[in-house]
Amino acid sequence: MKILYLAITGASDPTRASIPLHIAANGSVEAGQECAVVLAGDATELVSRGTAERVEGVGVPPVKELFQKLLDHQIPVYV
Repeated sequence: MKILYLAITGASDPTRASIPLHIAANGSVEAGQECAVVLAGDATELVSRGTAERVEGVGVPPVKELFQKLLDHQIPVYV
């Protein structure tokens, strides 16, 4: 199964910004599904290392850890 996750929320709502990344990194990757993530709208600000390092949602891992897991598993992230 191929899945494309769309993230449109940025640092102003850290939990909503983290959810697509979390589902991709800790859901699809763990299930062996082929996936990719698209950052659109406000989510494009997560590309900035400074922003990504300070975004932490409630009940999900920090964005910097999620991006690292996506990188480790060579999951495409499109902006």
